[in-house]
Amino acid sequence: MQESKLKHYLLLHLIVFIWGFTAILGALISIDAIPLVFFRMGLASIFIAFYFLLRKKSFLVDKRALVKFLFTGIIIATHWIFFFKAIKVSNVSVALVTMSTGAFFTSLIEPIFFKRRIKSLEIILGLLVILGLYIIFNFESQYKLGIIYALISSFLGSLFAVLNGLFIKKHDANRISFYQLLFGTLFVAVYLFSNQSFSVAFFNLPKSDWIYLFILSSVCTAYAFIASVKVMKYLSPYTVMLTINLEPIYAIILALFIFGDKEKMNPEFYLGACIVLGVVLLNGIIKNKTTLKQKFLQKVKSKK
Repeated sequence: MQESKLKHYLLLHLIVFIWGFTAILGALISIDAIPLVFFRMGLASIFIAFYFLLRKKSFLVDKRALVKFLFTGIIIATHWIFFFKAIKVSNVSVALVTMSTGAFFTSLIEPIFFKRRIKSLEIILGLLVILGLYIIFNFESQYKLGIIYALISSFLGSLFAVLNGLFIKKHDANRISFYQLLFGTLFVAVYLFSNQSFSVAFFNLPKSDWIYLFILSSVCTAYAFIASVKVMKYLSPYTVMLTINLEPIYAIILALFIFGDKEKMNPEFYLGACIVLGVVLLNGIIKNKTTLKQKFLQKVKSKK
């Protein structure tokens, strides 16, 4: 059981690394956030549909599940729109450090759906995260809009993770992913159609954009999306969201290598970032110790 949990925890870290590369691709792709999300989700839906056909998997789900997947598909589409907007108006470092507030948002949302009490420790650590963001916000004022977009994206991502933690108990991860991506694509398509954005020029993208979109939609979305939902069978939404908060570390290192000076920030930014990421790691250590202690006490009680 412990080996299985470790395997899925390591898989989660691989997924998080892939998601860190997602931010790099978002910065490299030249089109705006909304068309980017449309192509990303649309292509990923096609890849998963082909996977279903090759493996002869059923697409059938009940109507109630479809409504749930429609709702969460809209949530994840909106989450990605604000995520890529944050990158476009600021940079990878600012957007991803701000996204680390996900653990704080999850600590508030998860108790509502999983019917447990809000832990005071999670609130205290969440307030420390806000302190780190306050330092960044004050000294990187030119990135305020990017920080606001990233905060919205972070909240939506947390809500999405918690809801999927409930769905995975009753539904297949592949079907969840397929319908959420499909409904997310349709949601963005309706918005683009209402704004009369669809035209020949809309699909006339540079070759480099198509290459980046292919990687983004196949590896960083279709594979990572299904794998992350499967992981939720073995790990709690809070653990998943907590690990996802390591994404900035992977992405910022990659961004410094790829974009150089554009990603270099003031010392105050790194102070705020260290507070945010330090709190995230501290929270993980504390939670791990608490879990081990509870398991030890349970073993002692069972022996009695």
